Amino acid sequence: MNNVLRSTARCLQSGAWHYRTAQNNGELLSVWARLMCSSAAQKNLEEMVKKDKVVVFMKGTPAQPMCGFSNAVVQILRMHGVDNYAAYNVLDDQDIRQGIKSFSNWPTIPQVFFNGEFVGGCDILLQMHQSGDLVEELQKLGIRSALLDQEKQS
Repeated sequence: MNNVLRSTARCLQSGAWHYRTAQNNGELLSVWARLMCSSAAQKNLEEMVKKDKVVVFMKGTPAQPMCGFSNAVVQILRMHGVDNYAAYNVLDDQDIRQGIKSFSNWPTIPQVFFNGEFVGGCDILLQMHQSGDLVEELQKLGIRSALLDQEKQS
């Protein structure tokens, strides 16, 4: 219920809402103040993905991932020494959970963004890690991968 109230408040503040009623056979079944705030939600998500150099939408938190794929993303970032990133727990907000899927046109969680650009999910990040591309992408962000330091030590 709190998610509905938060969504309602966000949409009312943005002014992007529409009133919708549900009817069946001319009889009013229920009245919903259904908030259709796709443009406001898209703007909000755009701000979220641009907030930090690295942004992760995941199930759970970096300290306590709630699925194996989210955990894998956290572990990959940790191996590279990336500890300073924005993480959003999609289990806390269904609007964000569904909205980010539409925003990125990617059906699964977790989702990783670098400098506001969608990178991919767990599978893509793992491929980038295995190929060495992740080190290069992090360098473009001004982040030095901890794996470079490990290579020098060995």
